[in-house]
Parts: sequence; C-alpha cells; structure tokens
Amino acid sequence: MSDSGIRVLLVDDQPLLRTGLATILSTEPGIEVVGEASDGHEAIAKVAQLDPDVVCMDVQMPNMDGIEATKTLVASQTRAAILILTTFDRDDFLFETLKAGASGFLLKTAGPEQLIHAIQVLAAGESLLAPEVTGRVLDRMFVQPDHQSAPEPEAAPELPVALTKREDEILQMLVTGKSNADIAEELFVGPATVKTHVSNILMKLGVKDRVHAVIWAYEHGYVTNGS
Repeated sequence: MSDSGIRVLLVDDQPLLRTGLATILSTEPGIEVVGEASDGHEAIAKVAQLDPDVVCMDVQMPNMDGIEATKTLVASQTRAAILILTTFDRDDFLFETLKAGASGFLLKTAGPEQLIHAIQVLAAGESLLAPEVTGRVLDRMFVQPDHQSAPEPEAAPELPVALTKREDEILQMLVTGKSNADIAEELFVGPATVKTHVSNILMKLGVKDRVHAVIWAYEHGYVTNGS
C-alpha cells in the first residue's frame, strides 16, 4: 500500500458500473481509483502498468473473463489482491475464480460501506467471503445431485495435516464463515490468539488465506459435523 492510500483498479465491461463504483470509492479518504479496464486482457495490462493494491474484478466479460484474468494475474505473482464483484447468477464461476486465487467476493448489490470495507480488508492482506453467499456457493459446489441417495453418516475424515485440537475446532468455524471476532467470542479467547491459530492453520494447510482454507477443507471432504 502506498503512502497515498489504497490503490484500486476497477475491471468491468459496463462503463456505467465502473463510473458508479469510482464515485462511491472517491468519497472514502485513503482509497484511490488509479485505473479502469473493460476486460481481462486490459486488466492484466493495467495491473502491470499501475501496480494496484486491490483489483475489483467482474466475472462475466468479453474477450477474457474474470476467471482467466484471475488465473493469469495470480500466476504472474502480482501483489494485488483480487476482489470478485458479481451478480451471483453463476455460482460455478465464483467458485472457480476463488480456486484461481481471488481473495474474496461480494455481490454487486452490496452497499457502499460493504464495498469499502472489503477493499480495506483485502488491502490489509486478509480475505473476505460475503457471509450471505458463502454457504450458497459452497453448497452448490459440494452437495450431491437430488437424484442421488444420501450417503451413510460417516465420522469426520482424518486431515492429512497435523492440526491441534484447537486448530481443528477453528478450521470448522472458518468453514461456516465465522470471522476472527466471532471465533474469539465463542471460544472466550482474545482476537490475537485466534489470529495466531488461523495463521498456523494456513501454514499447515499450505494456503494463502482463510478463503482458500475453506476451499481446501471442502475439497478434502472436511466439513463441519454439526458441532
């Protein structure tokens, strides 16, 4: 982050939407919109040119969509965090983009305060999953089709990593979309303690942030057991 504040690149194929987002962000001290792009190709070029802290990325765009742009940017080891802004009409697009390396997403219907908060969170090196869509995205990706019979209940699978009992408990809470503050309150510990546990979990799982810890947990069949 530069001394002038958080540098943001807006990527969307709709000029009016980019203008609206830029207007919203211009009201927040400490956030500067440094550029705009209308598709993935242009976004990649603008990231290289402008070095933003956060890229607000649409998913469905012509020429190169947000999924491919995210994959390319992450592969280039850009320092920019990618925030997906979507109408949420394609859950699979969202999940694939998160797998590609995006650090968070919001609905385009989110309020100005939510957008500003999300940008600040990502710029600080954290990740963000909008609570109202987390369950819907993950459920869509991992539930079995209706025509399949439900499997017999099984014990929680053994993780292929050595988590402590407390880390295991916190990972389950992350999967349900709870914030560090929520976890601290439920476990009666300080936020700094939760942050340390989360950092240890990320290191052991080999993922960069809590978003990808959740994805890892679902991909490995590790879901909450109702406790």
